[in-house]
Amino acid sequence: MTLQNDLKSELVSHLVVSGFSQVAAGTPVRNTLARMRADRQVVCLVVDGDMSAAVRLVGIFTERDVMRKVIDVPGMLDRPVEEVMTPDPITIGPDASAADALRLMDENHVRNLPVVDRSGRLLGIMAHQAIIQFLADRYPVEVLNRPIDPEQFPRKAEGG
Repeated sequence: MTLQNDLKSELVSHLVVSGFSQVAAGTPVRNTLARMRADRQVVCLVVDGDMSAAVRLVGIFTERDVMRKVIDVPGMLDRPVEEVMTPDPITIGPDASAADALRLMDENHVRNLPVVDRSGRLLGIMAHQAIIQFLADRYPVEVLNRPIDPEQFPRKAEGG
């Protein structure tokens, strides 16, 4: 099989879908960051509605947003997360292919795609790291054994 075929046949649900934090719209940035720290996550999904009922995804807030929109802005920590999140994030379904996920990430310049099932339930985050891990698992010699000289090619996996 080729790399292209591998990516087209691998489903998002079979890749390592990572966790996320979740806050309600209107949550201050300070509290959103506290939630992310407590959950040990770099992605927070912002939802409309109370956390116990059915929720609708309204935004995504990542470490990239913190670096670009929060760090050097006085008073931003006390503002609602909606002011710095990415609204209406692009999502992907669990039955989509890894190729589709990679295409969406590339076209939209994002590193994290929320995975949402047909009923709108949030399942996880399809991160760029999942694609890298898939490639490293599928092609370990080519990915993990990159020589200093790009013209060199290892004969076997390191330690093998």
